[in-house]
Amino acid sequence: MAVTKYKSVYFCNSCGYESPKWLGKCPACGEWNTMTEQKVATKSSSRKKGSLIESTSVPLHIDEIEAESQPHIKLPSGELNRVLGGGLVPGSLTLLGGEPGIGKSTLLLQNILSMRKRKVLYVSGEESATQLKLRADRIGRPGSNVHVLCETDLDQVFTHIANLNPDLVIIDSIQTMQSADVESAPGSVTQVRECAAALLRYAKQSGVPVMLVGHINKEGSIAGPKVLEHIVDTVLQFEGDRQYLYRIVRAIKNRFGSTSEIGIYEMVTQGLREVKNPSEILLSQNRDETMSGTSIGVTIEGVRPFLVEVQALVSTAAYGTPQRSVTGFDQRRLNMLLAVLEKRARFKLGQKDVFLNIAGGLKVSDPALDLAVVAAVMSSNFDIAVPGDSAFAGEVGLSGEIRAVTRIDQRVSEARKLGFRRIFVPRGSLKGQDKPEGIEVRECHKIEDMLREIFS
Repeated sequence: MAVTKYKSVYFCNSCGYESPKWLGKCPACGEWNTMTEQKVATKSSSRKKGSLIESTSVPLHIDEIEAESQPHIKLPSGELNRVLGGGLVPGSLTLLGGEPGIGKSTLLLQNILSMRKRKVLYVSGEESATQLKLRADRIGRPGSNVHVLCETDLDQVFTHIANLNPDLVIIDSIQTMQSADVESAPGSVTQVRECAAALLRYAKQSGVPVMLVGHINKEGSIAGPKVLEHIVDTVLQFEGDRQYLYRIVRAIKNRFGSTSEIGIYEMVTQGLREVKNPSEILLSQNRDETMSGTSIGVTIEGVRPFLVEVQALVSTAAYGTPQRSVTGFDQRRLNMLLAVLEKRARFKLGQKDVFLNIAGGLKVSDPALDLAVVAAVMSSNFDIAVPGDSAFAGEVGLSGEIRAVTRIDQRVSEARKLGFRRIFVPRGSLKGQDKPEGIEVRECHKIEDMLREIFS
């Protein structure tokens, strides 16, 4: 047996950069005082763990490779299937990240408890078997197919995997796993990287999908080296404000589908409930009451349109310096819209405080929300309410023109379905299409035209 030798290597805790000596500033990410010393093996005494199947890889000509289309493994949650691109791909490695207590373990547990025909191994390095049982009882779903293993040693995990031969493996969480081949503490850069690489080899060789749960740091990115996100096939972000009941799953990286889809859940006593129609929860229930400073915008995430409520408050700056406070929207884009209103539409907003909020705790980056933001800001400025039966969909350019947006027919259809009788869209958006019935489409070329129709 070969003798294992160790050497000191310095890793950056922020990005995972490796250096043979200590550096005050990381050359890769530019962070200061993030280099930590760790012992790594220069020669392994045994075969790397995770290779449960002997490697038989040989070079093949690309024409000789047979592309086999494997069906996706459908999960009980339709929202999660949409974000994954149709379900789990056999042999894939998926990383689910989110803040502590946001509901990552609950989301995975309530899905695997409903998978009747597949054997699932749930490896927990943070909770005891009793805690998982209490959570499963609270969710209220039988799970005779789920096997729970409370273990942090990756070598022992692979031993149980070989004995059980599961159809799906869940690791909760990757930061608690440790390998005997690495001489460092669990959660370190080296441990996270080596454990993820071993699980990736197992997933690709066996064809069994593996799902990892990961923590995030105070900056909002997934803890551990950046290479962790490069190793996995799919990176899912589970986000939401604890002050709200709603949670959002979005794909940051997906090798098997789109990264523009989102799934929306509501936190209830029995776990997470899917929200089939997000527009109904994101809109105020009292639309008949006329209140200034609110408007309804039609946005699209992935292939699904939904309506959101934009709230604005404009007031005279009390201390001389105007404030710009934004929640759920890009603050730089708001500053651009305010500049367009002042330059092109001649509205003096430079000495006024502007506060903007997207109701429901949602973060929206769709430029088609510009028109709704302008309407809400001017409604608060004039103290005149926008009609409750009106919706908006359009991008505002620097010259004050209203630019066309994608999938305008879907946006109009969604507004009509929710009972809106009028929608403002860019001019020429419905060129060559039949005018929809049940809703009046107002085409505007400049923001002055839209504001004149609403507040005249």
